Amino acid sequence: MNSSVLAGAATAPAKLAMPVTTDSLLQRPNEHCSFVIFGASGDLTRRKLIPALYNLACAGLLPEGFHVYGFAVTPMDDEGFREAMGQAIRESHEATSFDARVWNQFAKGLHYITADFLSPEGYQQLLQRLTTAEQASNAPANRLFYLATQPSFYADIVERLGSSGLANKTPNGPNWSRCIIEKPFGHDLPSASALNTSIHEVFLEDQIYRIDHYLGKENVQNIMAFRFANSIIEPIWNRRYVDHIQITAAETLGVEHRGGYYEEAGALRDMFQNHLLQLLAIVCMEPPVRYQGSSVRDRKADVLRAMVPINPESLADIAVRGQYGPGIVEERNVIGYRQEPNVRPNSNTETFVALKLMVDNWRWADVPFYLRSGKRMPAKVTEIVIQFKRVPHLFFQLGQDDQMEPNLLTMRIAPDEGIALRFSAKVPGPEMHLRPVQMNFNYADAFNVKPATAYETLLLDAMIGDSTLFNRADQVEAAWGVLEPLIDIWAASKPFQPFPNYASGTWGPPAADALIARDGRSWRNYSVTSATHPVRHATAHVEHTGEPIGARRNRGDSGTKRE
Repeated sequence: MNSSVLAGAATAPAKLAMPVTTDSLLQRPNEHCSFVIFGASGDLTRRKLIPALYNLACAGLLPEGFHVYGFAVTPMDDEGFREAMGQAIRESHEATSFDARVWNQFAKGLHYITADFLSPEGYQQLLQRLTTAEQASNAPANRLFYLATQPSFYADIVERLGSSGLANKTPNGPNWSRCIIEKPFGHDLPSASALNTSIHEVFLEDQIYRIDHYLGKENVQNIMAFRFANSIIEPIWNRRYVDHIQITAAETLGVEHRGGYYEEAGALRDMFQNHLLQLLAIVCMEPPVRYQGSSVRDRKADVLRAMVPINPESLADIAVRGQYGPGIVEERNVIGYRQEPNVRPNSNTETFVALKLMVDNWRWADVPFYLRSGKRMPAKVTEIVIQFKRVPHLFFQLGQDDQMEPNLLTMRIAPDEGIALRFSAKVPGPEMHLRPVQMNFNYADAFNVKPATAYETLLLDAMIGDSTLFNRADQVEAAWGVLEPLIDIWAASKPFQPFPNYASGTWGPPAADALIARDGRSWRNYSVTSATHPVRHATAHVEHTGEPIGARRNRGDSGTKRE
């Protein structure tokens, strides 16, 4: 895998989305390859794939003679494709600043084929163009195929890649073929299993790269570094010291133009089967034998297999679904889900889910994992919160206003990637008063760079042949297996409360608060204002999370206030 993995080491080389330097940890592929995008006229190509490839070009990390072949039904020629992608780069928030010199060189390698995904003629045209270019440059037929289409086309495209001679069963070495497949991979467990069987008829498992862009995020990768590269962390990463773990993925956006897709998917399929269960697996996994594809993915699969099956009889105690109604987000009025384009006016599709899950193994027995994800929330945030158990005995003679908060470790995936640790400290003065304080590590400040986008990392890994950050067939099926009972029950029943059951701009339905409150716990709701006041140091910088000391003295009382 090709990213910086040292947590908190400010002197470590960092991944750059700019001209590459000699101390970059990114590895440039040493083999020629052609990159074929099926669905090249779509939103994913314009917003994510081409900007990521352009960033790699700016960093000098694309292989020699790199070419991109777009394949889609939308009529376009090579020049039209280049113009459209150039405009996408100029409008992108993720692309490096537009550099005409780099773009002109990169654009020469952009090509386009107008064809139907089911038409054999289009595949023959693609084969001819690839073969001609490879022979002209005396390059091997190394081909990386990216399926950025509707999932219903995946099996058909792969079958035609095999029957046309475009792909072979060679994962490495000269003339290799590899295939990147976007989520969702299947609609449920039977469809995911059937899709795996179909794809395995053309590609070996080592050639298949099931992409989950969350796994390319820097701080997701940093979870393993933080756990396994620091001797003070791993000994307390277990049921003896951890009270519970929360994983939140909240969005301020609604479904926007994806109403048709979301009506079929919903939050459970869109976020939990892939993103959130992958985060849980990384948090819970045992140490791998080595940092490489099979070893890491073996340990993640173990976690998914150890998940306690969802009991339909206790569903109300462990699962909550919701749908947003009209409300206020970021100081503007927004419509409800049922008013979104391509959404049924009486839709019961969930836009919010909260789950309580358990992992039945030696390390995590009896530790609850609370997962939630929703749209139209007050803040856009993805974070993992590990709350540790309280001290067994507190011998301080504290005042009535003193508050002892449990230790809290927060791993921020987005925004403001970093890690924060909350602990108790004595307030300066002659008396013993305790106050929660927070120590922060911030990626941007520690390494003085903007982390590479997830797609940059993942596309480069696929070119090199590193599958560490991609999902394997058994992982995908195990994740579907965890959620299968819930999918079936929710599909066959109406929600307990009529939808919509939470207003846009709130943290979900009241039932989600009740789910965690029944265990004597509460959600950690990200403060919108905290995002505007980031801590500026990655080393031992401590910020007070309670009331300012001066305010306490001015009141003439003692103790501290709760965060």
